[in-house]
Amino acid sequence: MPASPSPPARPSPTCPSHPPGAHLRRRLGAFHLWGIAVGLVISGEYFGWSYGWATAGTLGFLVTTVMVALMYSALIFSYTELTTSIPRAGGPFAYVLAAYGPVPAFVAGFASIVELVFAPPAIALAIGAYLHVQYPHVSARVAAGGAYVTFMALNIAGVSIAAMFELVVTIAAIVELLVFMAVVAPGFSWANFAHDGWAGADTFSLHAIPGILAAVPFAIWFFLAIEGVAMTAEEARDPQRTIPMAYVAGIVTLMLLAFGVMVMAGGVGDWKVLANLNDPLPRAMLSVVGPRSGYVHMLVWLGLFGLVASFHGIIMGYSRQIYAMAREGYLPALLGRLHPRFGTPWAAILAGGIVGLGAVFGDRYATIGGQPLTASIVTMSVFGALTMYVLAMGSVLRLRRMQPGLHRPWRVPGYPVVPGFALVAALLSFLGMAASNPAAFVLYALVMGAGVGAYLLARRHKRHAAMEKDAGMD
Repeated sequence: MPASPSPPARPSPTCPSHPPGAHLRRRLGAFHLWGIAVGLVISGEYFGWSYGWATAGTLGFLVTTVMVALMYSALIFSYTELTTSIPRAGGPFAYVLAAYGPVPAFVAGFASIVELVFAPPAIALAIGAYLHVQYPHVSARVAAGGAYVTFMALNIAGVSIAAMFELVVTIAAIVELLVFMAVVAPGFSWANFAHDGWAGADTFSLHAIPGILAAVPFAIWFFLAIEGVAMTAEEARDPQRTIPMAYVAGIVTLMLLAFGVMVMAGGVGDWKVLANLNDPLPRAMLSVVGPRSGYVHMLVWLGLFGLVASFHGIIMGYSRQIYAMAREGYLPALLGRLHPRFGTPWAAILAGGIVGLGAVFGDRYATIGGQPLTASIVTMSVFGALTMYVLAMGSVLRLRRMQPGLHRPWRVPGYPVVPGFALVAALLSFLGMAASNPAAFVLYALVMGAGVGAYLLARRHKRHAAMEKDAGMD
């Protein structure tokens, strides 16, 4: 819902202008941004979500997914107001900085980094697993490490190349999902989907509610990181127009694919067989067309496109968040450097990749709460996202009061109900996850505490240094 034209607001003191020579290049149109928005998330349509069936059943998980889809719809409509009003690479960091000041901004930005840096290791290991199936002599971890090196290099090579690649693999992944739904449609039965669909029962009861709530992280996996397209705001052409188009088209695309894939896969046989698998789509297709069908081989190979699209897009997202915070002095200055030839944040790309590679190769040696390291850090990624969502939605409400004259090319419809709903839903999801995943929550709290503590110490040191300098001048 476009706002009536108003003059752009002057930069806020809490939202400093960019230093000279640290500008990203505007090369992305609406179609590229849509590809990034969908590509960031689309691996979630291929794997991870089916674990929600194990806790909630098919019908229970359908309820969970509807609730999470409503939260993300409200979130994206609200987030678009922030992105178009403050179109900066820092995304949530920049929004919370304008609304609440430096310390909450660091919390939001660091939580976003946790979300975007800790999601790729699991995707990289899934890529490695796909390649290991096709080439058994190739180690899954070595292939995952190769994926990191390849796509970090591609991101450093330039945003135009990276965005075009993201668009191509995203379209290929969407086509594959549509083919999957068409191929399994003849074998679909609602009776199969609904059988024992309420956490093992055919009828709803209060006993199904804990499973519905416990399945929230798996439903979030359908949409996690779509907000990452905001990180490319400084590389978008006419961001006040192109970003709303990309966000709205992106969330609609993902909702249609999520519900279509989930319902069709659950209705072609015994869904319990798929509930704890990392490759539910090929297994569902096998039950319809048999193991010798070329469609199954196509799904296995092209499934790689969905994983690659998300992996590549999230690298693009985390690097822009790290770069923006370093540019503003919230992280070491080295991380704010741009490549002299390509104009890309090479140091930020490498920094996030080093953390991810450590998780990939450390997965076999560490377990947390009985789960592999990568499983725990994926849960931490969701904690980071929910933390950032709460602060971002609070920023929508606060900026409306603090800066009513801020130029808002897009205004969230249904204000204040829509951002208020997204805020409450994200907060409740966070609390529910903390209760059901205590070990991962403690690890997340330790990581966040260490990050915030380091920032506060550095901030204090800078203040003391500035005071000593002023005293010396006197």
